[in-house]
Amino acid sequence: MPAITVDDILVLPRLPRPEQHTQRPVERLVTAQTWLEGAGFRVDRPFPGPELRSADPFLLLDQMGPVVYEPHEAKGAPWHPHRGFETVTYMIDGTLVHHDSNGGGGVIGEGDTQWMTAGSGILHDELPTEQLLASGGLFHGIQLWVNLPRTLKFAAPRYQDLRGSELTLVTSHDGGALVRIIAGAIGGFTGPGSTYTPISYAHASISPGARLETPWPKDFTALAYVLSGTGAVGIERRPVRDGTLTVFGPGGALGVTADAHQHTRTGDLEVLLLGGRPIREPVVQYGPFVMNSRAEIIQAVEDYQAGRMGAIPAEHVNGTPLD
Repeated sequence: MPAITVDDILVLPRLPRPEQHTQRPVERLVTAQTWLEGAGFRVDRPFPGPELRSADPFLLLDQMGPVVYEPHEAKGAPWHPHRGFETVTYMIDGTLVHHDSNGGGGVIGEGDTQWMTAGSGILHDELPTEQLLASGGLFHGIQLWVNLPRTLKFAAPRYQDLRGSELTLVTSHDGGALVRIIAGAIGGFTGPGSTYTPISYAHASISPGARLETPWPKDFTALAYVLSGTGAVGIERRPVRDGTLTVFGPGGALGVTADAHQHTRTGDLEVLLLGGRPIREPVVQYGPFVMNSRAEIIQAVEDYQAGRMGAIPAEHVNGTPLD
């Protein structure tokens, strides 16, 4: 797992031990369901789904892989529109190339994050690099959809390309876990991502037998998703494994413990920590459009069909060469 790391995590700043905070209990455990997305690639999705319809202010969490692609087997998400929310793509292994209808584009490398605010509407694609497509290889990434409140649904589209080297790296109070903060604040440390909706988002690697405890904003929801490994969550020490999402109840701190033996590629329990301030507004979704009413969804479809969300740049249009 080449996500950003350090040789000696003991040199990093340490999260405070949350001794004065009430530990959050486990409210529920959710098992991710398998879906096919884009051009036919597999994702593991804990929400939305039959067990958890929403996780306000988040709309969707997809784990793409880990999968080893054979040559010419890798797939992506060809051109498609979005309106009314933000997509956050965090790459752990492999690379993606993205383009958009505003002429933007770039490569999301290992350890990098692309934060796209769709806002009023944009077209984009996310595809494997030519090298990955030609040669195959390991691919593992996460896509998170973050809702926008009514007042920001029509914000101007924008991108943030966060390099892995920009993430804020800290360790747990006892040095047993490496925490990469992508956005928001955790235990007094802040990640580089600029967010419209107040959230906290991090990737933690917890050493075998170690326990990660950290303060968590009391007015935020709190979730922990296991990317790989086994462990336990909450004050109840409920067992969790790959593909398990923990929804925590109220409190000022949360805890995740790694089992003493990990059978993962990194040797650690790999977990996403995420939460945010609930928006508590109606959510009406139709595919890639997330608004507050059915009328706004109809308008989004009409705007897309009329080309008001932009056009695919000519150099990216597929077609048959003319004689």
